[in-house]
Amino acid sequence: MPTLFCFGLGYSARHLAAKLEEEGWHIAGTARSDDGVERIHDLGYTGFIFDGLSPSKGAGPSQGAGPAVRRASHVLISAPPDADGDPVLRHHGDDIAQSNAEWVGYLSTIGVYGDHGGGWVDETTPATPSSERSRRRALAEQQWLDFAKASGKRVEIFRLAGIYGPGSSAIDGLKAGTTRSVVKKDQVFNRIHVEDIARTLIAAFSRPHLHAIYNVTDDEPAPPQDVNAYAAQLLNLPPPNEIAYEEAQLSEMGRSFYSENKRVHNDRIKNDLGVKLAFPTYREGLAAIAKGAV
Repeated sequence: MPTLFCFGLGYSARHLAAKLEEEGWHIAGTARSDDGVERIHDLGYTGFIFDGLSPSKGAGPSQGAGPAVRRASHVLISAPPDADGDPVLRHHGDDIAQSNAEWVGYLSTIGVYGDHGGGWVDETTPATPSSERSRRRALAEQQWLDFAKASGKRVEIFRLAGIYGPGSSAIDGLKAGTTRSVVKKDQVFNRIHVEDIARTLIAAFSRPHLHAIYNVTDDEPAPPQDVNAYAAQLLNLPPPNEIAYEEAQLSEMGRSFYSENKRVHNDRIKNDLGVKLAFPTYREGLAAIAKGAV
């Protein structure tokens, strides 16, 4: 039976897991707390605690995730890195190297490209991260590429755009009254629906190993105010008031997002993985969420 082990069984990984479970896969993964592991168990999966500070712990007296990782046919890493890189590799690299895994996927971010003044980038563009968060991702990426060379394992890195989907979108923010339209001249953001992340990952491990790095984003980088206005239109609501970036009083993380402006090509996932996006722009994605179709 094929088995997926997810370090960090969060929003994106759960969506992938649900699709694979339908095909008869066994799913196991980690969360940072007992409550998180309980939620994994509620889904019918096998859960372990992994906080990044020490090797994982299991539900049994002393059993950690090591044996489950070594049995896995596929391993996905979505747990965040720290200042020293990837804690999964630090604590469980030997387990993965000794495992049955024929595929190892690492979920990174397009933030590693840094700022390009609104210009286009692709997978051949050098990583020039400008935020501490993205620098950590770039370090973790390099560690995984080094691991691939040393272990002989197939490792692929997926640089994700801003993730949205059911329960986490402009539609949901408008319904909750939390959406703000912060406007910065010429600013655009790249996005990807969680369904298309799952499609891309399945396409990757179902095809020959062609590349180590893939951008995972939709076809149309867009200003946030346009996305919010379209979501409001779908809900028959007035668009949120626009707030100038200089007056928005954003958090440090929010400011870091707006400090980077780029448009990210997705040709590689289409041409080399054969991915057909379910939601090629935010319009299709938000319309499906508004209808409750996804």
